[in-house]
Amino acid sequence: IAAVHPAFDAKSFVRDALQGYEALSLTARGWHIAHTLRQHLPPDYSPALDILLRSSAQPVTRVVGSGMGGFLFMPHGFFVAKFGLSHFEESMAAQYVLTRRFTCEFSVRAYLIRHPEATLARLKSWATDPSEHVRRLVTEGTRPRLPWAMRLTAFQADPAPVLELLELLKDDPALSVRRSVANNLNDIGKDNPRTLSAVAKRWLQGATPEREWIVRHALRWAVKQGEPGALKALGFGKTAQVKLLNTTVTPERCKIGGEVGISFGVSNPLDVAQDLMVDFQILYIKASGKAAAKVFKLKSLRLGPGSAAGFNKKISLKEMSTRKHFAGRHLVEVLINGQAQPLGSFELFE
Repeated sequence: IAAVHPAFDAKSFVRDALQGYEALSLTARGWHIAHTLRQHLPPDYSPALDILLRSSAQPVTRVVGSGMGGFLFMPHGFFVAKFGLSHFEESMAAQYVLTRRFTCEFSVRAYLIRHPEATLARLKSWATDPSEHVRRLVTEGTRPRLPWAMRLTAFQADPAPVLELLELLKDDPALSVRRSVANNLNDIGKDNPRTLSAVAKRWLQGATPEREWIVRHALRWAVKQGEPGALKALGFGKTAQVKLLNTTVTPERCKIGGEVGISFGVSNPLDVAQDLMVDFQILYIKASGKAAAKVFKLKSLRLGPGSAAGFNKKISLKEMSTRKHFAGRHLVEVLINGQAQPLGSFELFE
């Protein structure tokens, strides 16, 4: 900033930015820096934004676009989200530039809420942009449940405007965009499972391998929940007629921090092949004493008549940032085409 705006008091800015900085989370640091920039840049938004845009074009010593390097520009987007809502054209143009440095998926959401029609129209025009970073902004910025970001409740209630954009990008040449399309659909399915299933069924007709991957990735949460429409879209809608063989859950008693082994077989007693999606779930005891299921993916297969297949999995019971373990009896169930059957249980103790 000082390189393009000599009046910028860098020492004072750094001093103010570091006030309470260490205690903040990653995104909170971005917001804190954005507010500090507001105090040290010209009071009018337009010249302040111009300075930020010119500063973003300065050479940087860190690698941008890989690892954490791009986060250098997170405060730029947050500045636009907080202070530029009354300057639609300038701010959208700025995000068009900045998102190629660091994604503006967080900042553009403020404009989708304040200026929904104009922002959607702009995103539609960006869906055909030469830059994959701009195209990815279209898909990632409209995710109803984007992690670390405010929910887009209007799109949770009615995802039609988002789906219109995703239709334009479902065959995008860039993997980053296709992955974002899948994640957006996955978000939509959590609030609108029937809509997701209908889109998946339609997109799978004559699908390229790349689009088929999008659909399967988009259905991952719905499949874990055993959502009938998602299973049917993938060809696993029929109730499986199989027998379980040699089911074991060992050890029967396990200390928190250890591991449990799960083993079982599945046989097909019919004289025709069956398409099976085989997973299992552990009903983890929570702090309240109630159980909550966690699904573990195993395999999809076509099991021939009279054939059998075996499955083995070891599950760590170490404490994790995403899962805390509690003592009690934990039930284990196999999921075959979304239908649960008991496998066994293990007693977890401290």
